Amino acid sequence: MINIVTTILITVLVFGALILIHEFGHYLFARLFKVSILEFAIGMGPKVFSKKSKKTGIAYSLRALPIGGFVSMVGENGDSEDEGALHKKPKWQRAIVLAAGACMNLLLGFVILVIYVSLSPALGSTVVAEFSEEASSYQAGLQTGDEIISVDGHRVHVLYDLSYAIARHGTEPISLTVVRNGKKIVLENVSFPSYTEMGVVFGEQDFKVTRIEKNPVSVLYYAYHHGVTTVRMVWESIIDMITGRYGLEAMSGPVGVSSAIGDAASSGMDSFLILIALITINLGIFNLLPFPALDGGQLLFLLIEAIRKKPMKPEIEGLINAAGLGLLMLLMIVVTVKDVIGFM
Repeated sequence: MINIVTTILITVLVFGALILIHEFGHYLFARLFKVSILEFAIGMGPKVFSKKSKKTGIAYSLRALPIGGFVSMVGENGDSEDEGALHKKPKWQRAIVLAAGACMNLLLGFVILVIYVSLSPALGSTVVAEFSEEASSYQAGLQTGDEIISVDGHRVHVLYDLSYAIARHGTEPISLTVVRNGKKIVLENVSFPSYTEMGVVFGEQDFKVTRIEKNPVSVLYYAYHHGVTTVRMVWESIIDMITGRYGLEAMSGPVGVSSAIGDAASSGMDSFLILIALITINLGIFNLLPFPALDGGQLLFLLIEAIRKKPMKPEIEGLINAAGLGLLMLLMIVVTVKDVIGFM
């Protein structure tokens, strides 16, 4: 069992690495588009070491706190006469620079999933192998050897897709499209058992599937669909929180995530990798939301600028971002307090 000090250390390093990779995405495309950069820092807080490039003028710094990093670009607030300032670049270049951080998080998630799938002892298909006792899906007409290709209208390719689709949509009778003896068949009103976790009801798969032959192609295929489904899961979870399907009890702040990371690290490398992949994909999707203080909020301002044919006043944009940051901090405090109370 990992102790609390080790858990905190692992959590800080994980989030530090994910934030640093995010910032490196911004830095990489800012350099590509010749945006003037003041500093690229590893870590936060006071400087421990800094060296300024004679060629580019960029200060590369190491800071005291190992919690991510940042890239400081000229003209981020639209207040510079420098020809290399971010706000003077074409809108499509600015959009790419703004989105690059989140995209790096998503790319990292896929890379981690490739590693995770490579280490997995077996890959699951969508072909039914056997049923549990008194399986309700069998009673509804599903048979051994059926290849499930769609769950309630949602295409599935691998076991992860299939399990998620049943968990999300299988709380009520649904339709399954299967391939049986070379022909497509639609099974209506297929029921699955259900279970409740953190106040949310999920459908439960009541059958096992056959294995996919493991090779480089199948690993990439499985990792790709695992990643696409994870992106959809994160996006749908955000929508569910907004619409009320998930309550506050289903949300986790730094304390809850730290506990989950500690548990995953104790359980083994596979559990740890899958959780880190989920966290980095979550960070990528969340940062693209059109909310002030997030990269998606800056992209929204850029869209408004394109429609209005002129930028928003920096002081107004700053106030909106400050208000958005305040709301995010308030939400984080509320969720953290909930996590702490849950551990008491």
